Amino acid sequence: MRRRDFAIGVLLAGAVRTVRAQEPAKRRRIAIVIPAGSVARINDPASRYWQPFWEELRRLGDAEGQNLVVEGYSGEGRPEGYADLAREVVDRKPDVIVASSNAVARAVGAATATIPIVWIGADAVEAGFAASLARPGGNITGVTVNAGDEIWGKRLQILKETLPSASRVWYLTTRAAPGGEQLFREASRRLQTSVIRMVLAESTPRELQRVFAEIPHERPDAIIVSAVGDLSVPRVRGGGRADGLCERQPRTLAAHGG
Repeated sequence: MRRRDFAIGVLLAGAVRTVRAQEPAKRRRIAIVIPAGSVARINDPASRYWQPFWEELRRLGDAEGQNLVVEGYSGEGRPEGYADLAREVVDRKPDVIVASSNAVARAVGAATATIPIVWIGADAVEAGFAASLARPGGNITGVTVNAGDEIWGKRLQILKETLPSASRVWYLTTRAAPGGEQLFREASRRLQTSVIRMVLAESTPRELQRVFAEIPHERPDAIIVSAVGDLSVPRVRGGGRADGLCERQPRTLAAHGG
């Protein structure tokens, strides 16, 4: 995870730098928009995601307070408010906007067709941000974490390597990918693991609460959470409960974005 976070941070910084390199040198403003949580984590020295971003910008000669002004914004986990937040950000006319999820990028992209947007998310083409990876067009660039359908079976394989005794796995997702699901079923048979697949009807906290309430009935050994959008997944701690949702917690919670 640390290697992945570092790579994403470096790539995001590189994308921002590339956009800025196309403009005359002066003090520039970057707006960073996150879907949820406190904006303080953007500058948190302990952040595995954002610190590589800042380190790479400094390595490239950009530093906040010197030639950069950075403004942070949070959607506070309320997708219904993303459009208003996007308009607020665009009205401040930053030189570059960093959008750290599909939903945020979509809202910001709807608010401006001229300000460059550096995005991190799943499939840019599927999300409608790019006509193709070769010729994306538009004002959105950035990093995709889509590793192809093979990643579905790989997740189960990694979980089994971590917890060989897991025989019953609860798999939570918000989308269907027929090719990926076939590979996932093949991996399940190969690894002799029973998989209970649960698809969220909608990406809302209430729906996530409802689905996680079903964990005690399924009694899984582990959980894989994939593509839950901008929602925060309840943490499962040994000897405790999953934010009050699960009396008998599984031994492993593997979360994958995208």
